[in-house]
Amino acid sequence: MILYNVTSSVDPEVAEEWVAFMRDKHIPDIMASGFFVKSQLLRLLNEEEDGCTYAAQFYCLSTEQLDDYQQVVAPGLRADLETRFPGQYVSFRTVLEVID
Repeated sequence: MILYNVTSSVDPEVAEEWVAFMRDKHIPDIMASGFFVKSQLLRLLNEEEDGCTYAAQFYCLSTEQLDDYQQVVAPGLRADLETRFPGQYVSFRTVLEVID
């Protein structure tokens, strides 16, 4: 099992709207792509002064599935998010292998 983690620091002024968009639109669109079997959205408890930090996590069965998602689906969804929240968040992505 592969865990695809997207950590985002979001401008506090749009954090509530960003979370709603993630819950209601972005994450459902990602899950509808069929590449992932589970997702979750988390909020970092020890906040930074310059933003609210969240982690969106997605589980898939193989790195091949993740590669296909990143090539086929991700570019359009990232563009949609950037159009909705231009310059109001910064994200970085990590890929982990689930051991247990």
